[in-house]
Amino acid sequence: MTVLFLNSSSDLYGSSRILVEVVKTYREAGFTPVVVMSEPGPLQTYFLELGIAVEIQNLGILRRKYVNFAGLMNRLKKNYQAYRFLDKLHERYQFELVYSNTLAVVVGAQWAKWNKLPHIWHIHEILLGPAPLVALLGRLLDRTTPSPIVVSEAVRSHWKDRLKTANPKVIHNGIPYEEFLQNSAQANTMAEIPIDKIVITMVGRINPGKGQLFFLEMAKRISATYPQCHFLLVGDPYPGYESIEEEMLAFIEQNQLGHAVSNLGFREDIPAILSRTDIFVLPSILPDSLPTVILEAMAASCPVVATQSGGAVEMVKEGETGYLIPINDIEEGVNALIKLILDPELRQTFGEAGKEYVLEHFGLESFRENIKDHLWQQLRKS
Repeated sequence: MTVLFLNSSSDLYGSSRILVEVVKTYREAGFTPVVVMSEPGPLQTYFLELGIAVEIQNLGILRRKYVNFAGLMNRLKKNYQAYRFLDKLHERYQFELVYSNTLAVVVGAQWAKWNKLPHIWHIHEILLGPAPLVALLGRLLDRTTPSPIVVSEAVRSHWKDRLKTANPKVIHNGIPYEEFLQNSAQANTMAEIPIDKIVITMVGRINPGKGQLFFLEMAKRISATYPQCHFLLVGDPYPGYESIEEEMLAFIEQNQLGHAVSNLGFREDIPAILSRTDIFVLPSILPDSLPTVILEAMAASCPVVATQSGGAVEMVKEGETGYLIPINDIEEGVNALIKLILDPELRQTFGEAGKEYVLEHFGLESFRENIKDHLWQQLRKS
């Protein structure tokens, strides 16, 4: 049985990392995966090394920058071209199931319906607007996907009132944790940072919702009083959001934070970076469904400070594995960080509790079993 997987990007960030585990799970269950993504990239290379077929085709991915008349016309054209491409691909592979990863991929749902194929939609997003787009996606879900997968209760709560027939199934993310548990950074990973510094790290792709500027505001406040701290920013911008990175760099320069902040950009050595991290921060300013990087940080025994944004509330145990702060609340964020900066024993206690919690509640084997159970249920219904 051949399964068509459609993905919104070719990077190896959160949702793509989850797709990797889904594809592996399907293949281990005896299915033949074929993955389509819009452009070449690290994810394509990874799948090819696993011997998984990968096709490149612009899938008309939805992004905020396309939510205007010209942008929507562009997406309609790209989606039509993607339909034609999938028709030809179907002639070669004779797909029996379609799997769309993230709501940004809209082409697969209707294409599957027209070809009378079961469709699974893996939803990682909480979309606040625009209202017509949210309503359109809700109708598309109802028409095409009886049981979409959602990555958190926060995502389910957001979509359930917008759906009439589709019944979302919560499956919390799970990832391989071995690299993060080893806690052994390469000696030269951050050789420029003195060993006595308290390292406060944020990892996330640069986009309007991740909160890099919020992180920098906290870094500005903290570094003025606690020079023993050093802040790390890890992640590159989504195409089209390069201006946010420019704003970040300008903020660092204007506030003379170059000595206290390192902008590392895209890095492949996240386990090593987290092993050198004393406090992890995810300051999302828009709802973040279930940030995979929090799982990584907790597995690496990092105490976490995160905003009360989407799935983070389901991941961080307030006062036990870290602190949850209001979105864009500089005072609360700074206060939470100061508690951890001043108390190394508290950092260690939170970190150890976080590692235990993530392994118990967000384990990879549990994730794979849930994915397989959901798959068999959909095939029985179809």
